Amino acid sequence: MADAKVIPFDDDRSRAGSVARPARRRGAVGRRGGTEGPQVGDVKPLSGRSRARDDVPVTHEPGEQGGSGEERPPEPSDASGREGAGGAGGLERRVAGGLAFLRRRLTGEYEVDDFGYDEELTDQVLMSLLRPVYEKYFRVEVKGIENIPADGGALIVANHSGTLPLDGLMMQVAVHDHHPADRHLRLLAADLVFMLPVANELARKLGHTLACAEDAELLLGRGELVGVMPEGFKGIGKPFGERYKLQRFGRGGFVSTALRQGVPIIPCSIVGAEEIYPMIGNAKTLARVLGFPYFPLTPTFPWLGPLGAVPLPTKWTIQFGEPIPTDTYPPEAAEDPMLMFNLTDQVREQIQHTLYKLLVQRRSVFF
Repeated sequence: MADAKVIPFDDDRSRAGSVARPARRRGAVGRRGGTEGPQVGDVKPLSGRSRARDDVPVTHEPGEQGGSGEERPPEPSDASGREGAGGAGGLERRVAGGLAFLRRRLTGEYEVDDFGYDEELTDQVLMSLLRPVYEKYFRVEVKGIENIPADGGALIVANHSGTLPLDGLMMQVAVHDHHPADRHLRLLAADLVFMLPVANELARKLGHTLACAEDAELLLGRGELVGVMPEGFKGIGKPFGERYKLQRFGRGGFVSTALRQGVPIIPCSIVGAEEIYPMIGNAKTLARVLGFPYFPLTPTFPWLGPLGAVPLPTKWTIQFGEPIPTDTYPPEAAEDPMLMFNLTDQVREQIQHTLYKLLVQRRSVFF
């Protein structure tokens, strides 16, 4: 593999010679999601005494007589699924929805935008694969989700750590599952991600794109929610002894992009990712041979082989801070280096302060 090239986020040059953006692809999209037969929204009316009142389920205590004079067992609740109309109907709808999804994938009746983002595949498949890791393994707690606007463009700036970029994926699930407006987070990533065979396709499907000003401004101009981690490889590949100490945030390219589009900057602090792969060494020679920015040595990897690649089940907290507005500055402010430096430092300090506060509050790395 050739040496990985990281495109500076604040580089406004054309990316003609770098990783190409996939062209917009569309299948036979006439009716996106159109299916025949049972639909997900269809609800069959319940019959009999189970819907005597709309807001109070009717159950029968042992010994209570039903209308026919014989004893009836209690009706099952919604949590466990209703037998007959509710339970079977729900299963039928799920099966019908799954078959309709497969039919659209086979016939090409789905949309992929010009960045390669496949919203349907993300919602129905990829998020379903990430969600158990988010909920059961890392047990992520989310704070400050209300600081993310319900609509319009916004730039989320977060710390980066953990040897492998799982923190970006968990932040994406946090926004997807917890934001009341069902927003999707579009992450900016280094081009190394798009040079790896499997990671390339998955990243595109999840809505990731290159960490450059051109793509970021295009997404923000469309009113998208964009996420960036300015520490880059300096943050994700730092030694375990420097955990939760933010690295340099570059030259403030993300601030310039936010100023040009007039969108708010939302600082985000992630605690828990630093400990999933405690990096105690770096095999630099092997990293150069493989074309990686670093080759991590942890207490378990590579000594335990594939088992050593399993992350530790730490307890995570993701906190979204108060937005920093940029729409009050004039258009020429994006070219003011002193303003960019001050705003960059403000965002960095806010994230660092929140990290320290969360570290003091947590009881344990794993609980």
